Amino acid sequence: MNKIYKYAALLMMPAALMTTSSCTDLTETLYDQVASKNYYNTKDDVIRAVLRPFEHGFWSIQSRQVLNEETADQLITPTREDWWDDGGRWADLHQHKWDNKTGEAQSEFNGCYQGIGQANKVIEDLNNLTASKFGFSEEEFNNLKAQNHVLRAWFYLRLLDAFRNVYLSTSFYDQSKNSKEQVQPKEIFDFIEKDLKEALPLLTKKTSLGGNQKLEGQWTQAGAAALLVRLYMNAKVYVGEDHFADAERYAQAIVDGTYGTYAVADRWDAAFDWDNETCDEVIFAFPGSAGETHWHYKGDLYWWSVPSKANEWLNDTKNKEGSHNIKYSASPSYNPKGEKYTFELGMPIAQFKKYPSDVRLKMYTNLGNGRREGMFIYGKIKYTDADGNQQYLKDHHGTYVLDIRDAVGVFGATDGSKWLSTSESSIKHGDDNSGWMFAKYPLYSDNEKAQQLEADYCEIRLPEIIYSLAECKLRSGDATTAAKLLNTVRKRNYPSSDWSTVLYAPEGSASLDMKEMLAEWGREFFAEGRRRVDLIRFGKFQDAWWDKEADADKHTEIFPFHPEIIGAHKGMKQNLGY
Repeated sequence: MNKIYKYAALLMMPAALMTTSSCTDLTETLYDQVASKNYYNTKDDVIRAVLRPFEHGFWSIQSRQVLNEETADQLITPTREDWWDDGGRWADLHQHKWDNKTGEAQSEFNGCYQGIGQANKVIEDLNNLTASKFGFSEEEFNNLKAQNHVLRAWFYLRLLDAFRNVYLSTSFYDQSKNSKEQVQPKEIFDFIEKDLKEALPLLTKKTSLGGNQKLEGQWTQAGAAALLVRLYMNAKVYVGEDHFADAERYAQAIVDGTYGTYAVADRWDAAFDWDNETCDEVIFAFPGSAGETHWHYKGDLYWWSVPSKANEWLNDTKNKEGSHNIKYSASPSYNPKGEKYTFELGMPIAQFKKYPSDVRLKMYTNLGNGRREGMFIYGKIKYTDADGNQQYLKDHHGTYVLDIRDAVGVFGATDGSKWLSTSESSIKHGDDNSGWMFAKYPLYSDNEKAQQLEADYCEIRLPEIIYSLAECKLRSGDATTAAKLLNTVRKRNYPSSDWSTVLYAPEGSASLDMKEMLAEWGREFFAEGRRRVDLIRFGKFQDAWWDKEADADKHTEIFPFHPEIIGAHKGMKQNLGY
């Protein structure tokens, strides 16, 4: 079904339905039903059913983003004077002091199981249908059936990562087939692996360059193989088994084109821009659009990674997302006195500045004609108001001109060239000037309505596979091949005149080791919802970073189950340490 997503508008559901759904009891009906025997009457009915769980999957990325970034070393939500304390919830996540009432963990558990329930229903329904009745070829129908197997594996991979000890639910209609208690992580691992391997050959393969328009929103062979890479890269963490050789094998096959034709884009932002369905770097993305759904342009993701009054500067006031808010910042590299920290972790802006000609360090600017440059937002932000007057962006109360810096403190109207007299800095005491902000996905103006909020959400892109392969090579002692692999991506981030110094040896003079490998994961995948996973794999999640002491043990590598989840499941046991 090469044009499966031309039907995407048919599956979009009201936001209220998505956000009020509950999944604390796996035996409940999780969404509105129509009896299957009455529902499947046309080809379009089948396609609608197949795609319905994908919309839920798109929505569910919000809780994963919070859990994987707020608990890690690169992103923070500091209290900004009278905003963003929220009972200390963001400080608790940053400092690894959360408890079993963590709402984000509850949302991740519920959201993933709701998606699994929806996928199970589709899988079972399609197993009782025949391709010819609805005008599908067997190949098309097998591809459709494989879609929800891969999506279900994607949900289970998130559960395994976040909780380890979870239920195995494989049937919507026959609850006796589902585990009554938590199963061992190895059983979930094996289930994911089996589902992906069986689905992979049934999926469509991208056969040429020129974008993903015909396969937009579908799991392809490369997408399923990429999930196997994710599973194997973290197998030592999940089940205590070293599967780096398996990760290397699948990653190499993807890079070699065995599972489809892909290529690294020539600019870093191509995979995030409004027309990223034309980007050959994208392996799997959830289709987004201003007129339908765009969950990555919501508060807990990229809509709140810019100043609260950014609408005045960006002139994006007329779209339906409303005002921005000043939630996310980069963790600081300097204390309020202007002294650089010496932490190995965190300090993402300093990590980018290790190679100062990095084009991503440019101030975010809309260039017109649906293009932008730069990823970060810092310093004073000058703009022209509706009357043609030059203005500077102010704080959320409009009392002082922003001068955003790579530090956390109560700076107020202090000019960015000046520092405070104290070195004390904490996530509980910041303001609107605390921490560089960022725009990973473009925030185009009302003058560019055709491009505004049109970017698809890029879940898997080719650089992840290249970086995974490079890490495997590095772990096995082949630093030269690892460096060359990373350089195939890194070249686009720096002017060619600097390649002799910024590329890794032997193609340049920069050195590569495991410490630098983790730093490079952080640069390339900054704010993409995976930092916690990488820190744990590298054995660094318990280490100290800005305003976080070293953890006493490893229990924070997984999250607790909320009391409501424990209460809804007989025999449910809390994860150790909570």
